This record gives sequence, C-alpha cells and structure tokens, in this order.
Amino acid sequence: MIDLLVAGGGPAGLATAVHAARAGLETVVVERRCGPIDKACGEGLMPHSVRHLHELGVDAEGRAFRGIRYLDGRRVAEARFSGEAGRGVRRTVLHAALSDAAAAAGVKVVQGEVGAVHQDSTSVSAAGFQARYLAAADGLHSPIRRSLGLAEDNGPRRRWGIRRHVRIAPWSDCVEVYWARDGDASEAYVTPVADDCVGVAILTSARGRFEQHLEKFPALADRIRACPHGTDRAAGPLRQKVRRRTAGRVLLVGDAAGYIDALTGEGMGLAFGAAELLVGCVLADRPGDYDRQWRALTRRYRFLTAALLYGSGFRPVRAGITPAAAALPVVFSAVVNALGQ
Repeated sequence: MIDLLVAGGGPAGLATAVHAARAGLETVVVERRCGPIDKACGEGLMPHSVRHLHELGVDAEGRAFRGIRYLDGRRVAEARFSGEAGRGVRRTVLHAALSDAAAAAGVKVVQGEVGAVHQDSTSVSAAGFQARYLAAADGLHSPIRRSLGLAEDNGPRRRWGIRRHVRIAPWSDCVEVYWARDGDASEAYVTPVADDCVGVAILTSARGRFEQHLEKFPALADRIRACPHGTDRAAGPLRQKVRRRTAGRVLLVGDAAGYIDALTGEGMGLAFGAAELLVGCVLADRPGDYDRQWRALTRRYRFLTAALLYGSGFRPVRAGITPAAAALPVVFSAVVNALGQ
C-alpha cells in the first residue's frame, strides 16, 4: 500500500506529489492525458505563486511582470508590486517544469483513468492502487468531487474563460486588465509570457468565439488583430461551489477544491499553498483538519473575489472600477499587493 495517490497530474496534483515525496511519502500520480498539459488560463503567476515554485525547486521560464494595470478605454490605473515581481509562464512550460521536479523527487506518474474511488477506514482504492490517502486534483469539473457528493449548486450566474497566445513583443511590464465598456460583463487579461508572445485571456458571462469577445475591447483588438496567434482554449463555467474539501480519506486540492473566478489571479498560488497543507494533514494523519486550514488559507481570496464579482454585476459599479482605482492609487496598490505578495 502506498501513502498517497494523486488523481490528476496538472500543476496542483504535481505540486502535491512533490511536497509528499520530499516528506518521505510514497506517492503515485495518475493522469489520463500525456504531457505537457495545456489549459485555458491567464498564465500570470503572482509573486507569492513564484515563491511557492521556488520552494518546490521549480524555476519555470517566462517573462516577469511588475504590477497590474486597469484600462477601460477612458482611464488607466496602475499598481506596482512593492516586492518581488510576478511571472507570466505558459501553462505547458509550467507543467513541464513541475513534471521534472516530480521526477527528481521520485514521484511515479502513471497514465490512465482514475475511475471509481472506494475507501474504508484505513485506505482508498482507485486506478488499481491502494493508498492510505487520495488527493483529488482532477480539475474544475472534478468527477471525484461529484461522485463523493461534495459539489453544490453553482447558481444561475455563469462565467467562461477563453485564451489565445498572440505573437507580439510585450508592450508593458504589467498584466493589463481591459474592462469592457457600456456595462458588458467581460474583461480581457494580457499577460507577457515570452519576449515575443503575450497571452490574452477573456472572461465573460456570454459564450462565443474569441474574435467576437475581442471586439468589446477596441484598443486591444487594434493592437493584436493582425498578429499571428495560436489556437484558442476555453474553460467554464468557472464558479464551482463545494460543501467541504474532505470525505473520509479523500482530500480535494486545486480547482477541484472549489473556485470562484479568475478576477484576482490567485488560483495557482492557492493551489500550491493548499498542496502543502494537504500533505501536512496526511503526515499528521489528521485529514479532518484540512478543510479548516483550506478555508483559512483562501479566506482573503474568497472575500475579495466574491465581492468584486458581485459588484461588477451592477453596471454603475462596474463602470466605476477603473475610475475608482485611478482616483485612489494608494488603495488600489494596497489591494494589489495584498493579493500578490
């Protein structure tokens, strides 16, 4: 019997496996896809996410960014990080770097389906393995979460994300957030990911093709329209409500543990932090502590992201976000640094 079976070999699952292996736990990762694995995401790692990677011994190649800039077609607001920089890293590059770290730590990665999960008072069985614990890192629409009855109704309001890589030299050392005008509930995030490439991720409450959504941001559309680009990737609905993060000897981590929105860009940092907490609970043989620790870790993210998402649902509030940030630069800088550092 192994110590920890990790269902899902994305960044959250690999980070969990590396922490576990370095703590002396025999760890196996089961992932159905061949790597490196791509995903629709903003690809901007906030400073605290970069620190987590360094603690794992990972230095993923990318492009540094020094702050966050809001633009709404009329006003611009910018907040610089007071400490270390963030980093834009293509998801495939991040996955390859974490895969190398897992291999170096002695983690066994098996390609296959996790399938049904069975557990008793002493072990969990899945994918042909028996383990003391299972970490479910199987993504935003986690089948394991659903099968264990941990998912809740996500409500009527839904948001999707769609991402495209554009071949153009980054024009800013910030992640730029373009807010659609006329009250449209869409944002476009431009992240420098290489010296000759930016990632453009659009979050929206309406489905549609990338070009259709891009037209809501005229200045950005004019800048990148003629540039070569890669294929589009989409994900959603983004909001995933979860009753709790543990069920017996199964613990949820990463997007499987619940998600609100990508507005504040904290997803990877929280996934890496939760991976460390999960392994600590396994080492202590106290899985019941994990949900409380996860809630404490993510409290700030959940409060700020939910408040911003709720407020942006009202047209006057949404229209005032960038003007307020520009008029109150000290407050805007404090919020950005609270999230990023």
